[in-house]
Amino acid sequence: MVKVVGVRFKEAGKIYYFDYGDLELSLDDEVIVETVRGLEFGVIVVGPKEVPEKDLVDTLKKVLRKVTPEDREQIRVNKENEKKAFQICLQKIQEHGLPMKLVDVEYTFDVSKIVFYFTAAGRVDFRGLVKDLAAIFRTRIELRQIGVRDEAKMLGGVGCCGRVLCCATFLGDFEPVSIRMAKGQNLSLNPSKISGLCGRLMCCLKFENEAYECARSKFPPIGTPVKTPEGDGTVTSIDILAEKMQVAVNNGQRHTFSLGDVQKKEPRDEANRDTD
Repeated sequence: MVKVVGVRFKEAGKIYYFDYGDLELSLDDEVIVETVRGLEFGVIVVGPKEVPEKDLVDTLKKVLRKVTPEDREQIRVNKENEKKAFQICLQKIQEHGLPMKLVDVEYTFDVSKIVFYFTAAGRVDFRGLVKDLAAIFRTRIELRQIGVRDEAKMLGGVGCCGRVLCCATFLGDFEPVSIRMAKGQNLSLNPSKISGLCGRLMCCLKFENEAYECARSKFPPIGTPVKTPEGDGTVTSIDILAEKMQVAVNNGQRHTFSLGDVQKKEPRDEANRDTD
C-alpha cells in the first residue's frame, strides 16, 4: 500500500496525487511537493489515504514537507515578482509586435521556471520573446498558449447568474458542452443567452443536463398518443420544470395537463379503437 494525498496548486485547479511517506499530514495542510516542473507549493484537498501499488499508473512524486515560515516568505516574494514579470513581458510583446494577449505569469516555488500564459488567434513565433525573457530573468522560460475557457478560469469574473464563475471556484476540469444540452433544457438558442464570459457555451449546461434528462424520462415523448381527462390526444410540448405538458386533444383543442393527469396509450388501446 502507498500513502497518498491529493494536492491542488490553484483554487479550482486539477488534483494531483503525491506520496507523503511518513509525514503527518491532514486535510487543508499547505505543503511543498516535488513535480516535473520543480518544487511547487500546494494545498491538500484529498486527505491522507492508502492505495494499492497496482492501482498506481506511475511512480508518484514526493511531498517534501509542510510549509515553513521561510517557505511562506518565498511564496510572497514570488507573487510580487510575478507582477513585475507580467509588466516586463507586456512591454516585450509590444516591442516585438506579437499578436498575443498575455493572461498570467506563474513562478515555480523554487524559481526554476517561469510560465507565461497567453491567448492568440493562431500560432505565434515567440522565439525572440523567449530569448529576451531568458536574458532578463536568467531561468527557464515557458510560453504556454491557452484557450478562452482557460483564460476565464484564470482571470475569474461574475456570470449572468450573479455568482463567481464555476470554472474559477470549483470546476477542476472542463467537460464538452453541446448545443443539444441547451435545446434539452428549453433555453433560447441566442448565443448571448447561453454563452459564458469566455464566449463558449456555459459549463452549467453540462452539469445540469443529467437532472433534465432524468426529469424528461418521466414524460412521454412529443408526438406520443395519450389519454387525458379531456379525451385522447397527442403530446405537443412539455414543461419539465413545471411538470406539465400540452396535449392536442382529438376534438382540435389544446389543453395543458399535469404529469399525473396524463397516461400513455398502450398499443392495445390503439388496436381496440381501430376495431371499433
